Amino acid sequence: MAATTLAKALNAALADALADDDRVLVFGEDVGRLGGVFRITDGLQARFGDKRCFDTPLAEAGIVGFAVGLAMSGLRPVVEMQFDAFAYPAFEQIASHVAKLRNRTRGALSVPMVIRVPYAGGIGGVEHHCDSSEAYYAHTPGLKVVTPATVADAYSLLREAIADPDPVVFMEPKKLYFSSAEAELPARTEPFGRAVVRRPGRDATLVAYGPAVPVALEAAEAAREEGWDLEVVDVRTIVPFDDATVAGSVRKTGRCVVVQEAQGFAGVGAEIAARVQERCFHALHAPVLRVAGLDIPYPAPMLEHTHLPGVDRVLDAVARLQWDDQPDPRWVAA
Repeated sequence: MAATTLAKALNAALADALADDDRVLVFGEDVGRLGGVFRITDGLQARFGDKRCFDTPLAEAGIVGFAVGLAMSGLRPVVEMQFDAFAYPAFEQIASHVAKLRNRTRGALSVPMVIRVPYAGGIGGVEHHCDSSEAYYAHTPGLKVVTPATVADAYSLLREAIADPDPVVFMEPKKLYFSSAEAELPARTEPFGRAVVRRPGRDATLVAYGPAVPVALEAAEAAREEGWDLEVVDVRTIVPFDDATVAGSVRKTGRCVVVQEAQGFAGVGAEIAARVQERCFHALHAPVLRVAGLDIPYPAPMLEHTHLPGVDRVLDAVARLQWDDQPDPRWVAA
């Protein structure tokens, strides 16, 4: 196994999909000659030609609408939204057509397309470049929502997304693009809807996805100094959601903290917390807690560290859990 980055793994997934299936097309703003803002599509146009990988006008609604027509015609478009908040002009297309066509036509038409969304913060970006917009898509029936946190998952989940018969919103954590790891890049992964335990533990479960997974893992390592052995579950696919793996972990540990980078109110973390409470109520020794971004518009680059959940905030949440079946005084005071 050779060391590679998450960005290169995504590039390899796109290249292999283009090589394996003539129906696959890659297009979006600056994805052709430039290779994308983050160079995820670097070299694809030179290798496959400008009819398979090409630039579009700066018109997100048009990009997605065009992709819908191509997908209805039997092709498999993969579109890039360039930045998370740039996708908002296309949301009407995504919510009204991409997500609903199979249901609207009673299965006569499918929309096998992938909408790649570089998302979340941690890169020193400005407003409209660092949104965590996953809750909008997860709340829209008809969409699958995927977010990798590792190099291997970046490759395999994108291959799975391109091969899927239904539309997939593929959320790519920008701050992880250039994280490096030694990883084998498998052609396919397990079916969508499988979470994975990234770190086993016995005292409490940290549930995270996308950019929050490395934070949870770092917090779990730091928690050893406090005498806590924390398990970390990587959701991987927000929709469909793997209740079995998450609930199985929480039933074992009896405690749960959900970690997300997005704002806390009405976020994906709130849904996860509710599902855990419903399925694990009698196994819980403490309330399910959440650690999330602040309920504010994304702050200026110099202030993003105050907004993003970090190790200290995760450990503070763990400290609020009841230990030895007795309430921790800090939790009672809260």
